[in-house]
Amino acid sequence: MQHLYLRVLYASCYTKERREILPNSGVVKYNVKIRFEVDGIVERADIIGALFGQTEGLLGPEMNLNELQRTSKVGRIEVTLEVKGNKSTGEVIIPMSADISTTALIAAAVETIDKVGPFNARFTLDVIEDVRELKKKMIVERAKKIVQEWATKTMSESEEMLKDIYDAVKPAKLTTYGKEHLACGAGVFDSDWIILVEGRADVINLLRAGYDNAIAIEGAKISDAVMKLSREKGYVVAFLDGDRAADLILRELQNTVRIDKVVRAPQGKEVEDLTPLEIQELLKDVEPPQQQEVRSKVRERDRERDRDRDREREDAGGGTRYRERAAREGGGSSREVVVEEVAIDEALAGKIREAFSSINETLEAVALSADMQQRFRVPVSEVVQKLQEEKDVRYLILDGIITQRLLDACSKAGVEYVIGHRMADIKNPYSIKTITFNQLRLT
Repeated sequence: MQHLYLRVLYASCYTKERREILPNSGVVKYNVKIRFEVDGIVERADIIGALFGQTEGLLGPEMNLNELQRTSKVGRIEVTLEVKGNKSTGEVIIPMSADISTTALIAAAVETIDKVGPFNARFTLDVIEDVRELKKKMIVERAKKIVQEWATKTMSESEEMLKDIYDAVKPAKLTTYGKEHLACGAGVFDSDWIILVEGRADVINLLRAGYDNAIAIEGAKISDAVMKLSREKGYVVAFLDGDRAADLILRELQNTVRIDKVVRAPQGKEVEDLTPLEIQELLKDVEPPQQQEVRSKVRERDRERDRDRDREREDAGGGTRYRERAAREGGGSSREVVVEEVAIDEALAGKIREAFSSINETLEAVALSADMQQRFRVPVSEVVQKLQEEKDVRYLILDGIITQRLLDACSKAGVEYVIGHRMADIKNPYSIKTITFNQLRLT
């Protein structure tokens, strides 16, 4: 008995050292999972010792576990152990790179173990897991993702060829919403956020780009269904064409529903004409926050706007002073801007009038330097990028809406005045003065 105990102890210590230095160099084909139960309190080292000691010599020296580990046919043996009362239970995992016949022999040999130290024990094969099958599943899932990524890029490179194929592949995702039967993606019903677009063709194009949470407004008049859906969602994005008609639709939207972010197609292009990559590029920064974060943002925005109004009322110097009243009715919102007084330098006022007559209804923007010389004139959609390239810009006059993204870009470029048709819901912690053409009585 003492001799047997010493042999088991030696095997246990030897195995512990071997597990620290042996590389797991073999390509694992199978994981042999064996459950065990011991009628006494033992440790992991005792289980390992029993594995090596009681299977040694059973199947010949070349089939000993230590020899199989040396030839990388057996990897690192893992043992999980749990002790309850006077019993120890757990699982042994033996990774094997040998063939299935050798693997089965080792599993059968381990099942013959009936002692761990002085305690009776039972070892039972649970499963021989084919690692290659698991790898196959991982490969298939990865292949699906590769195909999806490839399909998006290929669609952008040869969109006309593949457009009909995409329409045929994804018809089930296109559905309707409300009694008006507005075209939408199936994700509109479950998603926490939605994208408002102008028509059915826009919804289909967003489906091609992977966005199934778009719904068509289908007309300048905003339907009750759109207003209701917008109130239910935590985040609402308006994605509109790059033309003048879309400006009118946006104005109606902002007077009717809550819009958290506005995205526009490039000037002269419609959403339905964009490639999937162009759509993804335009929407890449649209990350919908959780609904609680949205509520917090709205509350903070309202507080900041109230503080801005108070500061403007207290401002006794020059610049723009006006009163803005916002009333919410039926879940939507309507805004009335009443001009009290606009006081700006006459030279600047003249330049603004001159620029307004030149860019009105063109969807373009004009930038002026500190000495009121024109620095550039570009489409509104290119203004943010242009501001990153130009340094000497003090005045920006645009045939469009003053948005938060535009204001942030102006702050980085050192712009002091921004003049446009109207202002979106913005935060202006900067010293930038924002003026509308209406306040200057140009519209």
